Amino acid sequence: MKSVNIKKFLPVIVPIITALIVLLSLNLLLPKAQPKLKFSADNTKQNYKETIHFVAVGDSLTEGVGDETGDGGYVPIVANELKEHYDLSTVQNENFGVAGERSDQILKRIKKNDDLQTSLASADLISITVGGNDLMQSFQKKINAKKSSAFNGAIKKYDNNIQDIMDEIRELNKEAPIYIVGIYNPYYLNFSNIKIMQEVVDNWNESTKEIIADNQNTFFIPVNDLLYKGYKTANSDSEDNSVKNNLLSDDDSFHPNNTGYHIMAEAISQEMVKSHNLWLLKENE
Repeated sequence: MKSVNIKKFLPVIVPIITALIVLLSLNLLLPKAQPKLKFSADNTKQNYKETIHFVAVGDSLTEGVGDETGDGGYVPIVANELKEHYDLSTVQNENFGVAGERSDQILKRIKKNDDLQTSLASADLISITVGGNDLMQSFQKKINAKKSSAFNGAIKKYDNNIQDIMDEIRELNKEAPIYIVGIYNPYYLNFSNIKIMQEVVDNWNESTKEIIADNQNTFFIPVNDLLYKGYKTANSDSEDNSVKNNLLSDDDSFHPNNTGYHIMAEAISQEMVKSHNLWLLKENE
């Protein structure tokens, strides 16, 4: 076998080896570029609070009446969704819901309940369910009303209470966003032919929405269209007046069941996420 003359190939091999050594050295010594989007996301998260204080005030919908799981309705669902969405350490939620209370009674509690005032003062975000009991009281008083305009006085009185509630909360906490949940018609499927009932609900919500629009960092959460017809099934179009709304409790066909509360919670969470810069950023950011 003939021997290979290595010297013959040195002019070609040496430059190649030298280039490989230089490239390897540069790769080890120079810092690697970081993806700009990833850096931006990490930097934004550094500005987020790790713990959030969520205070819920209101009537039976805040208390969670009708939730067959007994977990407390929409409040813990919202807290958990926010915790997971923003990878928070804790969402401390406090539930100040009292079944049966009207807007004037909720207002009175905010004015006089020391524990509630302390919690509202330190809240990062606040939710309120109110109006259902005011509406029921109005229907009872005007059971023979033929026009929805007969309820205009009750709506005006309710609007004044809503404004007073927001004013009282702002005295305690000037920054936390407030999310007010609209009312819904629980009787639509059984009495869809009584159009005045739905007209009053619509007028009630529209008036509340207008009041809220005049207040800073305050948001209206409509839920009537999400709940009043139930979850559509094969029998949803039946004209049988005995049909049940499958998003309401079997016990009273008035309050949401667990599925109904999940739908409410989703609507509330979505609005909170859209306005997260008002409650999630660290102070002075």
